[in-house]
Amino acid sequence: MVKVLGIVTGMSIRTRGALGRLLAGLEALVGGRSESYIAELKKARDEALQDLVREAEARGANAVVGIDFETSEVLEGFIVVTATGTAVVVEPEGKQ
Repeated sequence: MVKVLGIVTGMSIRTRGALGRLLAGLEALVGGRSESYIAELKKARDEALQDLVREAEARGANAVVGIDFETSEVLEGFIVVTATGTAVVVEPEGKQ
């Protein structure tokens, strides 16, 4: 690591549409894994990570270390995923 550029974040806020909430409700009646919510969380995680990478690249980073994901719900049915990490510049050993 040759340079630390600072903290970067990415965020995604997603919601299920009316039909998606209906399907999730039916899944809840049966019990077990809620595949529809798992799919939404994965989409939100991927979007937050892409947002974080864009911010890191805009600062001139070629890597991000110490990535942490946090999830929460705002209002009813809105999933918020935040990714936070430290943008850095790295070079292979021996090139420094």
